[in-house]
Amino acid sequence: MSLTEIKSRIATAEAAADRVPGSVQLIAVSKVQPNERVEAVLQAGHRVFGENRVQEAAGKWPEFRTRYDGIQLHLIGPLQTNKARQAMELVDSIHSVDRLKLANTLARLAQDLGRCPQIFIQVNTGEEAQKAGVLPSEADAFVAECRRLDLPVQGLMCIPPVEEEPSLHFALLAKIAARNGLDGLSMGMSSDFEQAIALGATHVRVGSAIFGERSASA
Repeated sequence: MSLTEIKSRIATAEAAADRVPGSVQLIAVSKVQPNERVEAVLQAGHRVFGENRVQEAAGKWPEFRTRYDGIQLHLIGPLQTNKARQAMELVDSIHSVDRLKLANTLARLAQDLGRCPQIFIQVNTGEEAQKAGVLPSEADAFVAECRRLDLPVQGLMCIPPVEEEPSLHFALLAKIAARNGLDGLSMGMSSDFEQAIALGATHVRVGSAIFGERSASA
């Protein structure tokens, strides 16, 4: 599949859901992708990318930004507090704020730096023990706490359990966002982004369908 095909499918899904054309932002997930694949997508005109790890992003994107204008970088993987400053200096959005310690660190650094990336709170909609994210029952209180810290909370993010119907999790995330007055919904990946768009996704995270399968050694 290609970037053009994915964008066409997004446009079709927007129309089917009676969404405003262009209201869904495609995040091209470039984690563990060779630089030549990433550059090909940049040359095709795409500018919104997602990375899982701060260290990998730091090794890739400063150089790309010297050659391509308008890049937006989203951190979509877990963030350790000791990498928070580096992340805040590098990315435009953080999709994985999932605990109070991290929220407090980001708030303190925002004061030091005079800026803060847009924040998405990760919700563990499947309540999986091995997965990051606040529990659905704790999401409202955590949103309120992040707002009290003056963090720019744009929305919520989830990664549904692999073996469950993703639409159920997308609907739950949308319900939590709506009752908290949040517009941003970071949900949907290569296999299910059309379902996510139907349920209100504003950001879809697509990697392998654009770049091809990843290789951990790449």
